[in-house]
Parts: sequence; structure tokens; C-alpha cells
Amino acid sequence: MKTIKGPGIFLAQFMGDKPPFNDLKSICHWAKALGFVGVQLPAWDSRCIDLQKAAESKTYADELKGLINECGLEITELSTHLQGQLVAVNPAYDAMFDSFAPEQFRNNPKARTEWATQQVKFAAKASQNLGLKASATFSGALLWHTVYPWPQRPAGLVEAGFAELAKRWLPILDAYEEAGVDLCYEIHPGEDLHDGETYEMFLQEVNNHKRACLLYDPSHFVLQCLDYLTYIDYYHERIKMFHVKDAEFNPTGKQGVYGGYQSWVKRAGRFRSLGDGQVDFKGVFSKLTSYDYDGWAVMEWECALKHPEEGAKEGAIFIDNNIIRVTEKAFDDFAGADNEDQLNKSILGLV
Repeated sequence: MKTIKGPGIFLAQFMGDKPPFNDLKSICHWAKALGFVGVQLPAWDSRCIDLQKAAESKTYADELKGLINECGLEITELSTHLQGQLVAVNPAYDAMFDSFAPEQFRNNPKARTEWATQQVKFAAKASQNLGLKASATFSGALLWHTVYPWPQRPAGLVEAGFAELAKRWLPILDAYEEAGVDLCYEIHPGEDLHDGETYEMFLQEVNNHKRACLLYDPSHFVLQCLDYLTYIDYYHERIKMFHVKDAEFNPTGKQGVYGGYQSWVKRAGRFRSLGDGQVDFKGVFSKLTSYDYDGWAVMEWECALKHPEEGAKEGAIFIDNNIIRVTEKAFDDFAGADNEDQLNKSILGLV
């Protein structure tokens, strides 16, 4: 067995306009002081990384890695969640998702998709240059508006949607294969890959591509009432990244999974800071450890109530306390007997 690495922190929700959150070096010092040992970089934030430059210049990648190492940290992975989202956008969502792209690609879905595709490919090469094994993304969605359909979905719609999704992602997955990096889809409501069934449909369409892997985040499964522990049993061989994020689901007589268009604070299902929600993290860490997950445990903060700085301070301790230092011996080794071959034959009545 292997010991999970961490604690790490995803910087996306912490970057801001004021020190120490407006500069990579200063936010890394802040994270280190809290007890984190790794940072996951949002690849759309130029304060954290010039993604194209990292893909095209090993020198720049080495300098970026060196800056973070000098702060006492490692880069855990790169994230292209926003760019990945734009690889597949149903026209119904064009106006809302345009803000994820640079201004010159807005109001032009074709150009926006081409830009996003290249961005995710850049992350493959950048990850290789940085010596990273995995990278995170979203699948995007062509079918999400039909997830609970009325009227009934036309025959063949789902199959056509997944065929098109695979067509867009296969060249990207091939770029990750060439770079030797796993591309980890965060299974997430709002994406066409939002549970195990949809992930398996996608896998079938991409011919079980070895790089089509998973970012495991149990919080999204709590909000879907999905068994997030058994999910690990099904997909542990594909889980290459881990977001440690808590959530709670408290349905009422007025709302359930869909939330009634309420704000996050008022929703039956909402994200919480680590330890404040309902996720059985002892079970999660135990299962991942037993299946030899050797990646990072990275905190993602999206709490509806607690201040992010408080959530980060508590989160570093929480993850550190849940990481299981694996044993190198069995608890009953002390009772072992010598000459086991002879003993076994004796027990079996063979001597």
C-alpha cells in the first residue's frame, strides 16, 4: 500500500485582488504557513501560470516549479476546469459560459471551442514539462438541459450527444497519452459526465481510452444522493486525483436535490468546510488507501457559510489528520512461526 500525498490546496477559490492572494509567491507562502505541502494551479489564472508558455518552454516550467519549491511546496496538478467546460457547450448556455473565454472568442462558439480545445492540450504538455502525472478538467455538456426531460427525449439523442462529446475529446485524450499524463474528469452536476453511468457511456465512446481518468470529489455525490464509497469500489483504477471537499444534504418538505432555485445558503444540498458536512472521510481515505491511490489529497473550498481563510486553516489540519500512514507489517506478525512450510504440511496432515 501507499500513503496518500498531502495536504494540498486548490488555489482557484483563494486568488484575489489583495495580498497575499494576488500573487503566486505570496499565496504559496500563505499556504505553506497553514501546513499545506502542495498547490493545485488553476490554469486559466495568469497570476498562477502562463499555460501556453509552460507548454512551449521547459525553462519557464522549471522556473515556475522552482519558485513554488522555494516556498516549500510542490505543484500537485494543473486544472483546466473552465477551459474543459468550453470544449462542449449547448447553445442554451452560450451567454452564461462566454465569460470563461477571453473577450475575443465571445459570441463565437466555434472559435471559443477551438480556443478551449487548444488550452486543454497545452495543459498536457505543460504538465509533462512540470513533471506532473495528472491534470483536472470538466467534460462540458451538450445534453445537460435534457437531464430530467419534458417532453421525452427523442430516440437516439443521448447516443448522438455522447458520440459528439467523444469526437471532441478524443484528440485531446491522445495529446495526454503522448505527454504521458492522465486527464481527470471531475464528475459533476452540470456536466455530461455527472455520475458513473454517464462516465461509462463516455468511456465506451472513447474506446476505454487509458487517459480518460477521474477526479474523485465525494461532495458532488452527496448532493446527488449517490453512494460515494461504493463508487470508489467501481472506479478506483481510474481515480487519479482527489478533491477533499465536504457537503451536506438536508431535504425538507419544500425542496430536495434540485434546490428550488434557492441561494447556496438556503439549498437543501450545499457545500461545507471540511468536517462541517456529512462526508465520511474516514471511509473515503480508508478505501482510497486500500486501493493504493498514490496521488494527492487536495482541499477545495466552496463552503456556503465559513470564511475561506478559516476553512483553509482548518482544512490543512483535517486532511493531515485523515491521511493514513500505511503500515509496513501486519498487526499479527509477532505471532508468526518459523519454518512455515513444515508447519503448513503438519497442519494439513501431510507429514
